[in-house]
Amino acid sequence: MTPRARGDSPGWLVWRAFRRNGPAVVGLGVVLGFFLIALVGVALTKGAQPVLDPREVRLPDRLQGPFARPNRVAVPAASWPRLGVYLFGTDELGRDVFARMLEGAFVSLSVGFVAVGLAVMIGIVLGGLAGHYGPVRLGLGRVRLLTVDTLVTGIIDVMLSFPTFFLILTVVAIIKPSIWNIMIVIGLTSWEGTARFVRAEILSLREREFIHAAQAAGARGPRLIFRHLIPNAIGPVLVSATLGVAGAILTESSLSFLGFGVPPPDATWGNILADGKRFIFDAPWLTLIPGTAILVVVLAFNLFGEGLREAFNPRLREG
Repeated sequence: MTPRARGDSPGWLVWRAFRRNGPAVVGLGVVLGFFLIALVGVALTKGAQPVLDPREVRLPDRLQGPFARPNRVAVPAASWPRLGVYLFGTDELGRDVFARMLEGAFVSLSVGFVAVGLAVMIGIVLGGLAGHYGPVRLGLGRVRLLTVDTLVTGIIDVMLSFPTFFLILTVVAIIKPSIWNIMIVIGLTSWEGTARFVRAEILSLREREFIHAAQAAGARGPRLIFRHLIPNAIGPVLVSATLGVAGAILTESSLSFLGFGVPPPDATWGNILADGKRFIFDAPWLTLIPGTAILVVVLAFNLFGEGLREAFNPRLREG
């Protein structure tokens, strides 16, 4: 590929516009760092004998501040933190907050990406059906009551009419709380934005010349949707997914804070924050550390998503 061809390619134009956006680049850097921290957290906190144990109780070391050393008299040497100090202090049970934050990072990452992956799949399917088969009427026999587009947009409007967080809160209060249930519930209640983006893009794309050429070559139905329409509508989907990860992390943290999220003994940033609210004056680090982590990660995903939105939009890119 020649330099000129590379410079004229859509992907290169998007990347060139994105990297000119300073806050978006910073957001991308924080997101990549979050990925790395979550993976390191899995390596250090999982297994039969983890390097950092987020569940080990050390009552003599309860409510120790950041960088505090263990009580070497009351705590057996075998229970000392591997790092020699409590980097983020300890909670009311003497558990290492740094280890719990590492475990919570992986939980937040898992919830964010699994929930958004489910939401994106549902949104792509329903948005693709509404955009491509929109004028097709549904009904029984000769009675055609409504079109595919009316049905799908009606479902979207009904879903959007519910307060999403309270709907999620009601469902998780009824079913057994677990990380998988949280992922599924968040995914099933957050696909509407993706479906609307995909529908709008397909309504625009299906009048383009390359789509008419694909139809003339025999492309029909699902083949036309998933091979020609969806790949060219991927930009808004990526933006929606990036912003959706931030929303899913924030929702999971809120549910855990209220006691309806991932159950103990698994650590999440939300339940660390909930445990710390009782000691907000005596041990403020229990509130500040997880609260700051949630703020930084959600802000980073939002900045990254806004940067992608501007980079994929030719009008904003030219401006």
